[in-house]
Amino acid sequence: ENAGGVIEMHHGSHAEKVVYINLVENKTLEPDEDDQRFIVDGWAAGKFGLDVPKFLIAAAATVEMLGGPKKAKIVIPSISPAQIAEALQGRGWDAEIVTDASMAGQLVDVRPEGILKCVDGRGSDNTRMGGPKMPGGIYAIAHNRGVTSIEGLKQITKEVASKGHVPSVHGDHSSDMLGCGFFKLWVTGRFDDMGYPRPQFDADQGAKAVENAGGVIEMHHGSHAEKVVYINLVENKTLEPDEDDQRFIVDGWAAGKFGL
Repeated sequence: ENAGGVIEMHHGSHAEKVVYINLVENKTLEPDEDDQRFIVDGWAAGKFGLDVPKFLIAAAATVEMLGGPKKAKIVIPSISPAQIAEALQGRGWDAEIVTDASMAGQLVDVRPEGILKCVDGRGSDNTRMGGPKMPGGIYAIAHNRGVTSIEGLKQITKEVASKGHVPSVHGDHSSDMLGCGFFKLWVTGRFDDMGYPRPQFDADQGAKAVENAGGVIEMHHGSHAEKVVYINLVENKTLEPDEDDQRFIVDGWAAGKFGL
């Protein structure tokens, strides 16, 4: 309380019938004293850098020692890793699911000084690593939301900063700001048949708007030689590009952070 916290007082007797373990990021359930349930937001453990399995075991042990029900419902996102793999396999991809444990030494903590950058696996002039990866950097957010104006792009730039990341877009040393393949596909209408409207700005105008709103411009170099696409669902973790062993890196968990 002295440090700025809040003291809550409960009333009545415990009558919980079930434990909900919620893994849907930035979502929760609310208590109902007339239909009681324990609610554990497992995703929040990751937000505070906790050991998630240990956190959930401790929560289960707490319920047991309080005499609560040994009945759990695990709430997961509407799309599972298996469904993602199945969707990709349906498009002719070779897709497999790997665990975070098998990626030990490659997954790193997301850092606030790292730029929210493109999934591009090439080399870069950027030294501010450790940020989440999305197609085209912040263009992915605008594209998904149907934001096509310069003003809308500036607002997204500020939103990304307010959520603890350094916003960015990129070009490359051969095509300048049109060197971002994702933006080039978007602006030339390759997503039209998917229902995504084209941006009302070109690559130079978009980069200038992001920069003016406080974002960073990254420049890539070299040719594309990615051998694999990593789709990472481990919250607040990312992988880093390696221009000598290229891979596309998509931090799928970041989509939830921005309501995509």
